[in-house]
Amino acid sequence: MDPVLTIVTGVTILTVIGIMSGGTFLLRIATKGLPFNALQKTFFRAGHAHAGVLVILGLLCILLQADVGVPAEWQRAGVGVLVSALLIPGGFFLSVLGPDPQRPNRAIALLWAGVVVLAASLVVVGVSVIVAGAAALA
Repeated sequence: MDPVLTIVTGVTILTVIGIMSGGTFLLRIATKGLPFNALQKTFFRAGHAHAGVLVILGLLCILLQADVGVPAEWQRAGVGVLVSALLIPGGFFLSVLGPDPQRPNRAIALLWAGVVVLAASLVVVGVSVIVAGAAALA
């Protein structure tokens, strides 16, 4: 695996500690009745869930591409999945900040930017793995 991607995967694994602390925050909201409205609770849960799933998906993409022999420059598409793991939850969390928001603010654009990055990255990852598999058949 490319040394840069090796470092990225190591750092990403360490970020799971931050996702874990987000889980304790959600637990405090649920058990101690912290003053958040229903929209905030829903968006905080969605942001937390997306962060965890997308980090795992990003790591899987990077490791899968490296394992099947995708060229290093194409392996960077897995990093795009990890970038979406920042943008999408960021959109969920930042768009409902404030004392009592009734709807998401403009930071929701981060979510949509993350969706675009995620889709584009997954297309590249998927196609590169298929091409590597087809090349291995020949």
